[in-house]
This record gives sequence, C-alpha cells and structure tokens, in this order.
Amino acid sequence: MTTTWTGRTAAEIAAAVREKRVTPREVVAQHLARIGELDGGIGAFRAVRGQAALAEAGELAARTDLDRLPLAGVPVAVKDNLAVHGEATRNGSAASSTAPADEDHVTVARLRAAGAIVVGLTNVPELCVFGTTDGVHGTARNPWDLSRTAGGSSGGSAAAVAAGMVPVALGNDGMGSLRIPAANCGLIGLKPGLGIVPAGIGNGDWFSMAENGPLTTTVEDARLMLAVLADGEPQPAPQPTAEPPVRRIAVSTRSPLPGVTISRPYAEAVREAARLLAAAGQTVRRADPPYPLGLGPAVLARWTAGTAQDAEGLDPHLLTRRTRRHAAVGRLAARTPLMRTDHRARLRQRLTPFFERYDVLLTPALARRGPAAAPWHERGWLPNLLVNTRYSPLTPPWNLAGWPALTLPFGTLASGAPCSVQLVALPGGEGRLLEVAGLLETLRPWPRTAPLG
Repeated sequence: MTTTWTGRTAAEIAAAVREKRVTPREVVAQHLARIGELDGGIGAFRAVRGQAALAEAGELAARTDLDRLPLAGVPVAVKDNLAVHGEATRNGSAASSTAPADEDHVTVARLRAAGAIVVGLTNVPELCVFGTTDGVHGTARNPWDLSRTAGGSSGGSAAAVAAGMVPVALGNDGMGSLRIPAANCGLIGLKPGLGIVPAGIGNGDWFSMAENGPLTTTVEDARLMLAVLADGEPQPAPQPTAEPPVRRIAVSTRSPLPGVTISRPYAEAVREAARLLAAAGQTVRRADPPYPLGLGPAVLARWTAGTAQDAEGLDPHLLTRRTRRHAAVGRLAARTPLMRTDHRARLRQRLTPFFERYDVLLTPALARRGPAAAPWHERGWLPNLLVNTRYSPLTPPWNLAGWPALTLPFGTLASGAPCSVQLVALPGGEGRLLEVAGLLETLRPWPRTAPLG
C-alpha cells in the first residue's frame, strides 16, 4: 500500500526522507502528480520543473549528509520574482526577459542546500505590484473559494500550499504580499523583520520595504523554513507540556487608514482570538497603535516609486496599463518630499513606546474577503488601487517600519474560506510571533489544506 505524502507537513516529509522511509523522488513524484491534477483550475504555477525536479530528487538521495538536512526531500514552490537556476524569472510580465537565470537567488540556494526540491515557479501579478494575482501568465485562485483571488503578490505560492501541491513555498512581502495571500488561503505567512532574511527583490526592495519569507500550513514548518532562510539552526518548538510564557498582547481592530473600515468577520476573529488567549493566561488588553495620519501617503510613495524602479529598462508597450500608471505615479512621487523624509525612523519613533508596553499586537489580517478572481490587470489603475486599499489596509505599516509580522488562519467566512488575524512585534520578535501563533494553533487547530480532490 503506497503512503500518500501530499498534504503532509515539511517537517513530516523531511523526517521520513532522513529516516529512509521514503525517497525524495517518491515524494516529488506525488506532488507533481497533484499539480498536474489540480493546477489547471487553480493557476498557482507559471512553470513546473517536472523532469528537472525528479532528477534533482534522485541526486539528493545520493547525498552523504541526507540525515542532517532540515528540508530533506521537501518539495517547494518559488515565487516568480526570485531567480531559480536554469529558469526564466518572468515577474508576471510579458516585458520581462525569457533568458534562464545563471544562478539561484540566495534564498533559493539556502533552501536547496537544506535539501528542498524546487518543483516550480508560481504566478504573480505584473512586477508583484497588486494584491490580486492575475496577468498574462495566469490567474491564481483561492483553493478554498475558486471564485476569489488567492491574493497577491505571492498568490501563486499561497495557492500551491493551500491546495496541497507543495507543503511550503517561498514568497516575499513589500506591502503585505506574503500575508495577504496567506490570509486569503488559510496559511501562515511570515514577513521577517528587516535584515533577518536576505532580500534582493527587484531593483531596490521597494526602498527596503520588501522581505522574503515562508508560506506554510503549520507553525512548526514556518519556524523550520525561517531558520533555513535566515541561515540559522532550526529552533525546537516549545514542549506541549510546558506552560507558555505570559505575553502582553494588545488587541486592535482599528484600520491604519482613515475611512477604511474592518468588516464584521475579521473583527470578530480578532475578538475571539483575544478571548482564547486571555483564557489561556495571556495578558490581553484593548489598545490601538498611534498610527500617524501621514502613513498612507508615505507608503504609497514608496510602493509606486519602487515599481518605477522595477519597470526601468522594460518595454512600456508590453506592460499592462495598471502597471504603467503605477510606475508613472512613482516617477512623480520620487521627486516629492515624501521620498526625502525618513518615514521609517519617524514611524518607529512614534510606535516604539506602544510596543514597549506590549509584546505582541493582534489585529485583523484583512479588512474584508479577497476580491473576485478576475482580470484585474485589464482594468485601470484607480480601480486596482481602491480594491487593494479597501481589503488590505492592515499589512503595509509593518513594511514601512521594517518590523516582523505574521498572519494565521482563525475562523471561517460565510463562503467556507478561512478568516485570518495578524500578529506584529518589535525587531527581533519573530520567535515571539511564532510562539503566540503556536498557542493559537493549539487552542483552535485549523485545516492544513483546502478540501480538493
């Protein structure tokens, strides 16, 4: 009887490969078969590395250090704005180069060195600008609700994990691009703080707002993958019998952007998470961070100006109109005082006293469910800007601050798709976020993957 390895966690797969209970090739073959079965209706992958992944799995099995690899034989998907040796990096655009990459991005290289097998590159919106993943290379749908977007810009990566096509995926986050699709698709999306994981995303990391990070189904896998990406030793999970440390948790359902409201399901998810944390012995208080009024313009300027940098050298006739307009706004923004002011320092100065009173901030992950899975790339810039702002106002502040933030599923929407909450901490607080997320995972476990075929 053949053991099924799809739907398993990365930790489970790696342990089985290290113990020779399964070969890397068997694991990869099963995941490739699931991709072939499901991805036509989901649109997670721009390119699948079928034969290459199987060959690399065979080579991995012969390594003499297999028993020491933290991700031994684990299939992984990589967001299509990070270089994978031998594959083109299309970045969701018809204007990008079709030439294969000469070498792996450093994060991809670290995953491979840890024993992971790259099975494919995942769909993104053009230049990874927007919170819906659709474009010339395909539309990534939420496996829990195929009528809705998977989110963006790491939408393909999130869809691949949520559908059980891979146990973990690599993405990045400049305005919420990990956390938004993770929230839509019922995953853990962790944006590390500044400098924890190498960035090197596009042309300048959107002025240091963008970070690479993991998309996973469990806290254990998020902890494991973060350690690999940060080039450190995986830290053991807290023992189930150990009493969790008491953390000071601030709870807020206030939107950072004036005029943008939080819908009832997301506000209720936060209140329920707070109730369970308090019942578990945590110190929980209602408290709103003192978001500055100028936060929106400061973030918008860097978002658009970062896109203008990424569009340099690309044929504008091959870019979609929403991208062209976004870049044009960015070229104007680059010449304004907004780009000459150290808004990161100002935001940190304003928010640090609040976070010195609390160990973790708990907020909604989104303001409302993800938009329809539609050809948003064929629409104008303003409709895209408005729909993105309306559904995801809670993620960008932490990109500007450069602080770690994590989204995790907690509750269910009327459609049956997951609802999610967000945790935020001061720099160096990634472990604290994983600790609190692990407590919530214990208090209310969530399904690992969508109920597909």
